[in-house]
This record gives sequence, C-alpha cells and structure tokens, in this order.
Amino acid sequence: MSGYDFNDPKFLFLDILSLVERLHRRLLDVLKNHLEHIGKNDLNPVQALLLHNVADHEMTAGELKTRGYYQGSNVSYNLKKLVEMGYLRHERSDYDRRAVRISLTDKGYEIRDLIDALYERQLEELMHDDLVSHDELKHLRKNLRNLERYWSDKLHFGL
Repeated sequence: MSGYDFNDPKFLFLDILSLVERLHRRLLDVLKNHLEHIGKNDLNPVQALLLHNVADHEMTAGELKTRGYYQGSNVSYNLKKLVEMGYLRHERSDYDRRAVRISLTDKGYEIRDLIDALYERQLEELMHDDLVSHDELKHLRKNLRNLERYWSDKLHFGL
C-alpha cells in the first residue's frame, strides 16, 4: 500500500492542485509539438496560447491578465515578439495615449484557427472514446470556477 488515503479530502485537494499545474505544462507540451508538426517554429506554445485566447478581442496588455487570458510574468516580451513577427497589431488608445490596444492580424487569426481546430479534434476524441462526457465537463468547469472564485475572494478580502 502506498500510505495514501485516497478518500482523504486533503489528499484529494492537494492531488487536484498538482494535477492542474501538470495539466497546464502538458498543454504547453502538446501545443509545442503541434506547432513543430505544422512548421510554425517561430512561435513558442505560450505565444500560441496567447493568440488563441485573444481571438476576436481588442484589449490592453493589462486586460490580458485581468481577464485571465495570460498567466505568465513576461507578457510584455511575448506581446513585443508577436507584434514583431506580425501576429499581433498594436495601436495607441484614442482615450489614453499611454495604453496600447492589441488585436490579431490575419497571420494571428491563422494560428488561432489552427489551435482551435486542434482543441476541436481533441474534444471529439475525448468524447468519442468516452473519456469525458458533456455533463462531466460542465461539472468539472463548475468546480474549477468555484475554486478560482474562492481564491480570488481570499486575495481580495483577506486570508
């Protein structure tokens, strides 16, 4: 026996936290492999994920983080590189000249669509192989949103 009590809520909670972290890293690995497979070696997986998340939105760099579209610490570097490579356009805001608004270029939309197609295929495979159902996805999303809301409240209102 491994010494773990798989029914213990603390074990389950800590295992879930570890799993969420590993899943994000695994997603980046999958995106890296996909980018290499399609010959898009100029992009790293974080940049591709950022392009997918920006999608049809026009926003500032700060809004990327507050809306949850970017979790990293080097957003300025990645935005600068994506603009230089022609995946993003940036324009000074008409209302606040200090703010720069970003949006996808046609080249950026190509990557967004490629990543979206990858996600569609993977979801179809998961559901076809009965690895996850629609109801399970809804339940998982609800639980993860509740956890996110709980931690956000702790940050805003104190631990």
